[in-house]
Amino acid sequence: MLICYQLGEEPDPAKMPLETLDFPSEVQVAFFIFGFLEDIWDGMSGSYMGKNWNNIEYLFNLYEVDEPRTMLYIMKMWEGILVAHRVDKAEKHKKAEQRRSAGGGKNFTHNVKG
Repeated sequence: MLICYQLGEEPDPAKMPLETLDFPSEVQVAFFIFGFLEDIWDGMSGSYMGKNWNNIEYLFNLYEVDEPRTMLYIMKMWEGILVAHRVDKAEKHKKAEQRRSAGGGKNFTHNVKG
């Protein structure tokens, strides 16, 4: 939206992703701290499991978060969105692989007489 403002244009939500600056400062801080948390991946399937929350109290203290409950709520909501997105992406990839393998790798060639 910042770019639209600078260009003097009306924002069109269908054409643009949200930018970090579009969110309130609490949400920006939540995204920032969330980025410091370690990702957890399932070793067998390679699936994304979410974040390791063991260091969250340390990070809240380090960045002097005034409302840790609110911050944690925002971060857990974002984690849910992120996990759902990654699961959806993995399912689409799996279906695409299944379609490719179901096709049997058929290649069509044409004999061209010249």
